[in-house]
Amino acid sequence: MNNSIKKPLAEENLGLVHLCANKFRGRGIEYDDLYSAGCIGLLKAVKAFDTERGVKFSTYAIPVILGEIKRLFRDGGTVKVSRSLKELALKLQRLREEFLLSNFREPSISELARLADADESDVSEALCVNQPVISLTASDEKESQIDIPIDSPDSEIVDILALRQIMSKLEAKDKALLELRYFKGLTQTKTAQALNMTQVQVSRREKKLLTQMRKELLE
Repeated sequence: MNNSIKKPLAEENLGLVHLCANKFRGRGIEYDDLYSAGCIGLLKAVKAFDTERGVKFSTYAIPVILGEIKRLFRDGGTVKVSRSLKELALKLQRLREEFLLSNFREPSISELARLADADESDVSEALCVNQPVISLTASDEKESQIDIPIDSPDSEIVDILALRQIMSKLEAKDKALLELRYFKGLTQTKTAQALNMTQVQVSRREKKLLTQMRKELLE
């Protein structure tokens, strides 16, 4: 697969990483580290994917992403990255948040590269970091234990992919609301702050959107 196909494939499927990482919240590893490992899996899937296999990219990528996240548990919960990559990752996180607030959508890799004045290849790699690595080493043995997941949430993730397809048809602000609530894990209060709404407005709009999406899923 050539680079002209690989780049948009990675950009369009970052949501898969959030979906996979969300399934392992609260199991002993910070979400940012789960996301970083998942991004590494996504990049591996993009590089190895063969369009002639006759399967959807998401079907191929999910096990690869989950595999990298599970590897993180086995390795003790740390993702090793260089200082320069960490610094770029922090910069990109700020730029992504600013872009989302202004445009109600995620920026593309090329847009982030332009805003950060960095190479697209460096931006792609830095997106796998997202946040500085947080050490899970603790003095208390009980606090440092990591709950290694056994069951794979593949089927749940595939179900949620259908929701993303429906979300693509929504207005920009509605899509941003659901992205912040269900793919980034923000509370209604924080979502309201990000979208210049009140918590009550977010709650009402969210309920209406979920009802609308349920109807479309059942049709």
